[in-house]
Amino acid sequence: MAPNEIDHVDVRSGAGRVALRRQAGGWMIEGVERAAPAELVSHIDTALKFLNVAEPSREISAAELGPESFAAFGLDPPSEVAVLDTHSAGTATVNFGAANPAGTSHYVRLGGAPTVYLMPRHVTEEWHLLFDMARRQQGNAGFATANRSADLLLPVSMAQVWAIEIVAGGKLTRFERDPKGVWFKHTGQHSHAAGSNVHVADPALAPVIDAAFRDFDVTVAEAHVAAGDATHLAQYGLALPTQIVLFYGRDSSTPLARLEFGAPADKFDRYARLAPDGAVITVAEFEPRRLNELLKVVGAGS
Repeated sequence: MAPNEIDHVDVRSGAGRVALRRQAGGWMIEGVERAAPAELVSHIDTALKFLNVAEPSREISAAELGPESFAAFGLDPPSEVAVLDTHSAGTATVNFGAANPAGTSHYVRLGGAPTVYLMPRHVTEEWHLLFDMARRQQGNAGFATANRSADLLLPVSMAQVWAIEIVAGGKLTRFERDPKGVWFKHTGQHSHAAGSNVHVADPALAPVIDAAFRDFDVTVAEAHVAAGDATHLAQYGLALPTQIVLFYGRDSSTPLARLEFGAPADKFDRYARLAPDGAVITVAEFEPRRLNELLKVVGAGS
């Protein structure tokens, strides 16, 4: 299937489900009236492209499989299922399974076929991102009112974020997850295990970092204030943000989101926006303050 021929994508993970349809004006999420945002559309296109062009590092044929093989590979049941529909080429079902022991690839099977493929991790990670971002858009549907909003601030949940960079006071501080998903500051408080390049989180600081970041899952935009044009950026202290936060997915050097904090709106709220195209909004003042307190604890970068 060519990616541009696929017009319906149905993704299921556990009890969750999201359906996406390609319309004349772009992709739509089932149950959401507005068009899918550009950042989600980008990941839809990338996920479909990866399935089309990525090559397996190994093919495990039916002759090598036994009755328990699918369960051993996390494919009975699969962790995620993507059903792809086209007008001309029919339907395909992609079952995503567990990671291999090294954590570098995932087991994948096409519905109706016995062969199991070992696919690069970035293929499955892109589908995780797509599902996560679409579900958050479903959760936002119907919240917004005239100028007040309960929209979730970030387009992606923290489970999909594997690195965060904070720029504050002219210094950049980077945080990452280790292979087990535990947070650490990239310099100054981690060590290398057995001479390898595997980062090991500080057990004392890891929960402090996690506590500072996990609340982003439920952070909301308090109010939509203005368009994100140059005039308003200067007016609300966003031409030169006081703090910039970059969120990265796994194995990616391109940010999933760039959050900028500007001037105080009052003693309770602060102006902010998702760059480069986001409108000026307000968020609770404790959001940037929580990050400043984290930097004080771990020591800001340089």
